[in-house]
Amino acid sequence: MPSTDLIILRELMTHAPGFVSGTALARRLGLSRVSVWQHLEKLRAQGFVFEAVKARGYRLTGRPAGLHALLIEAHLDSRNRGFPLSVLDSVDSTNDEAARQLAAGRPDPFVILAREQTKGRGRLGRTWQSENNGNLYASFAFRPDLAPARMPTFTLWMGANVCEFITNFTGLRPGLKWPNDILFEGRKAGGMLTEARVDADRIRDLVFGLGLNVNSPAAAFSGELARRATSLAAQTGTPLDLNHFAAALIGRVQLAYRQFVEGEHRATLADAWNRLDVLRGRPVAVLQGVKRIAGTARGIDDAGSLIVRDAQGRTHRFTAGEVTLEKAG
Repeated sequence: MPSTDLIILRELMTHAPGFVSGTALARRLGLSRVSVWQHLEKLRAQGFVFEAVKARGYRLTGRPAGLHALLIEAHLDSRNRGFPLSVLDSVDSTNDEAARQLAAGRPDPFVILAREQTKGRGRLGRTWQSENNGNLYASFAFRPDLAPARMPTFTLWMGANVCEFITNFTGLRPGLKWPNDILFEGRKAGGMLTEARVDADRIRDLVFGLGLNVNSPAAAFSGELARRATSLAAQTGTPLDLNHFAAALIGRVQLAYRQFVEGEHRATLADAWNRLDVLRGRPVAVLQGVKRIAGTARGIDDAGSLIVRDAQGRTHRFTAGEVTLEKAG
């Protein structure tokens, strides 16, 4: 059951930039007009801005720029309304928080979002810079009841869906670097981290984490980061509506997850990945501990392994490892 504040906000957003009469809101909610005004004042205290005109009613003229749970909920389409979400000011790691809540018995699915992470991390334990600067740090929690053998392609499938979502939302065309990096012309805009707890022969808990530079300005990246990092806003030249973006992303992740659980991804994963693969056909080196193998990347196989053909024509398949692009020739 949506809250009164959420119903009011959806009504105002639906009719924006027009007005909604206080009488109509009161009738819809079964409240007095004074009660409606009190709820509007509560929303105003959270950063929403309203214009009130006698005999016309109220209209929404300003919204919080940062992540806001109620605003994300208001943006969710009808298929995903009621999807449980939490927005935290600060957390050590959204993945860790999602895992803690799963372990405590919170029903799935749900998503944890944060304005800041103090111990954000990526693959191989690397630190993911997670300042409160308009970016997206999100972790989606599920209990999939799947065999562990199904999981090697999960991050790849989700990555392809996130990239296609970015294209649909912004018009940008990101690429994917195996297994979990989102790039624009070699600069990293995001990364994914999937973590699971396995119980006997089944996956008990699954957390899909996404860190995405959304609204960081180009000036936010200095030194080495200026050469290696970028954001969606830096690519488009204008900030994005972060709450609308987050709501639409929740819908896409939900859909991609259902497709994966039902096995619908098998027929399209390879083609989707190949369209986005920034390594395919290029010289790479794969490091696994002290072992280093160089060759040409040849895409992925059905199990999600990276295929590399070395100078002697031998084919190698990698399920894990650190991949770097090499200079041609």
